[in-house]
Amino acid sequence: MAGGWTRDGAVQDQIDDTVADAVLAARASMPSGESEPFCTVCGDDIPMGRRRAMPGVRTCVTCQNGRDRPLASVFNRRGSKDSQLR
Repeated sequence: MAGGWTRDGAVQDQIDDTVADAVLAARASMPSGESEPFCTVCGDDIPMGRRRAMPGVRTCVTCQNGRDRPLASVFNRRGSKDSQLR
């Protein structure tokens, strides 16, 4: 149920658009092309299995985990409205 001047389902449409935008952004940031044989951060070998699984990979698993970790805190998963205003 939407309120005010919006039609029914408008909130769900907003949620769907937000999710679709996040998926497109994630796909755009995925590596592509030729993989590097050595990690560009630490210089260790990148295993052939990782290079086959992720075309265009530039970092080893350890370095990539360190780069991905800060992304987890971007999303506010709390349900209260007050937490979203902070």
